[in-house]
Amino acid sequence: MKLRSKINLYTSVLFIVLLICMNVSIYFVFSHLMKENELERAQAEAEKVATEIGNAVDGIAPSDLILAFVPVDGMIQILKEDLTSDGKTTSTSAEKLRARKSSFYPGEFSELISHDGTPYVFVSSPIVWSDGTVVNLQLTTSIESTNNMIHLLAIVLIFVTVIAMIPTFVSSRILSNLIIQPIRTMINTMKDIQKSGQFKQLKLDDSTEGELVEMGETFNHMIDLLQTNYEKQEQFVSNASHELRTPLTIIENYADLLKRRGLERPDLFEESIDAIHSEAIRMREMTEQLLSIARHEQWNIQTEQINMTRLIQETVNAFKTTYQRDINIEGSYQVIGYTDIQKLKQLLFIFLDNARKYSEGPITIHVGQTEKETIIQIVDRGVGIPKEDLPKVFDRFYRVDQARSRKQGGSGLGLTMAKDITDALGARIEINSKENKGTIVTLFMPIEK
Repeated sequence: MKLRSKINLYTSVLFIVLLICMNVSIYFVFSHLMKENELERAQAEAEKVATEIGNAVDGIAPSDLILAFVPVDGMIQILKEDLTSDGKTTSTSAEKLRARKSSFYPGEFSELISHDGTPYVFVSSPIVWSDGTVVNLQLTTSIESTNNMIHLLAIVLIFVTVIAMIPTFVSSRILSNLIIQPIRTMINTMKDIQKSGQFKQLKLDDSTEGELVEMGETFNHMIDLLQTNYEKQEQFVSNASHELRTPLTIIENYADLLKRRGLERPDLFEESIDAIHSEAIRMREMTEQLLSIARHEQWNIQTEQINMTRLIQETVNAFKTTYQRDINIEGSYQVIGYTDIQKLKQLLFIFLDNARKYSEGPITIHVGQTEKETIIQIVDRGVGIPKEDLPKVFDRFYRVDQARSRKQGGSGLGLTMAKDITDALGARIEINSKENKGTIVTLFMPIEK
């Protein structure tokens, strides 16, 4: 069942159920009040009759006395304790009440009764008779007109309930349309996106508020994110294809050269093998970096308390041994902090490798600590980065100088991965650089977990 039909059905059923409950309550409350009113009226009339008879009982015969108080549609009698009647009179329309069995009541008594299908109010009131005995003055009055009025009320309420169903269905239909309209608009927009392949947003009324507007804003925000991610994905695929195409082309050309002249020229053979080997290594490193970046949401961070200075010294020693570069460490020698050892080593290798590629002189590492952060600075005096390129250095595949970067073996992925690792560690990076003067990379690591 569609949501519109569900809303229409549920609101209609709910309204009808509420209407029925309300009408049933009205019926029973009105019926109860009317019957209670008839009982009170009959009791008041019985008390009045009892007083009048008590005052005149010595001078007038009982049968003549009660004749003046007989109800229009009922019966009046004086009943003794031995169930004999000292006067019993009925109206013409209530002759059938004579056949009703009589009972003696020691005190005040009243109830609603039904005799031969007709509803009555029965009231019994004790009075002192002329001979000093206690007798019952019993008054029975028909409430058929009241009962007919109650039945008429029931018919009216049923009719009103049936008639009210029509506007209920219409209003619930209008309500469901109002609720569904934004959702329908959203569905149509999604279908347009699916057919055209172009991202679109909903047009929202800024003057209104509510959950539907919030849902529309959330939808538009989601479309923005999808469009941004889609564009980034296209750019990523394009850049990755471009970066992989270059080493593959080099490998293909050297392989073709080997195939044609490799056996004739040993020097060309060595050159080709070295180039193919170098490009294969670069492709492997680029692929590993791409996989690491693609899994950046799954970094397994295991922090522990370590001596930062000692870790930096160990990393620098391994780097110096591999690349034979002059690297100096300055600052505090007992810097303690919490971090992931392997991830911090990976960060240091990325920054030191960039400093090695784009500088010739010594590399300096400053280590320090504030109350809240451990500060590590990697300083080189190399070619530097132009000011306009600094905001883009963390973009995937971005390289300041394409020719220079490719010559140095760069893929434009190192700083992107460094940024992802830094975010996973809860740290931050700042890069300051001046062209032809050098670059300073500052890493701010949290001291506590």
